[in-house]
Amino acid sequence: MINNLINDLKNMNLKGDEVILVHSSCKAIGYDANLIIDSLMEYFKKGTLLIPTHTWKIVNEENPLFDIKMESNLGIIPNLFLKREGVIRSYHPTHSIAGVGSKASSILQDEEYNTTPCQPGGAYDKLRYYGGYVLLLGVGNERNTFIHGVEEVLNIPNRLSDKPMHLKIKKDGIIMDSYMRKHYNPTKPHISLDFPKLDEALLYYGVMKEYSFGNAKALLFNSCEAFKLIRYILRKNPEIIVNGEISKSDWIDYKKN
Repeated sequence: MINNLINDLKNMNLKGDEVILVHSSCKAIGYDANLIIDSLMEYFKKGTLLIPTHTWKIVNEENPLFDIKMESNLGIIPNLFLKREGVIRSYHPTHSIAGVGSKASSILQDEEYNTTPCQPGGAYDKLRYYGGYVLLLGVGNERNTFIHGVEEVLNIPNRLSDKPMHLKIKKDGIIMDSYMRKHYNPTKPHISLDFPKLDEALLYYGVMKEYSFGNAKALLFNSCEAFKLIRYILRKNPEIIVNGEISKSDWIDYKKN
């Protein structure tokens, strides 16, 4: 059965040496979680595989301590991935990422010093510098944390809380202080639910392509190309994703610039 999933990855025209970040839904894929992880680790063994292991539902001002041994709130695949040999995890207290491969360490290092979930220059931003990809397996852009990162780099207003949370990070037996702002919008409690408004433009220009993986739809895009297109869409109205509707006129001239 693992061959079926590996063939699905081959059909995405991926070589296997890429830096790739994967969001997923085990239920939607319809395969055993360990089998899904096996296929990803086997196919990208010459590249770098990254899987978000966020704890933002767990770590907060009432429960401020982050320990890399704690479970992620993102489900079974991230938590089983954390147990695999060679996998490392960043020390970001709310938006940690686990990874394996030659570039994992350089991408995930120093996340404990961040003050926002997807800080410019941090792990999500580094995807662009490595020409990395984002792969959504059985989930859509509403689960795509990279877009939060794009908004942070572009300094989109009303995306972060004014007041940081005072958190704690346990690293090498030492407790560090962390002052972390949250993703926040005064009118929309869940900003990412509006991210699929970008789908039409991303698909139109081939920046995002649709495939299948197991029983699920898969969406794949290059982070550099996605960043450029999203930046173009937001050029006139930076808050359009949450506070407006994206029309074809907002992006149809993109390739002319």
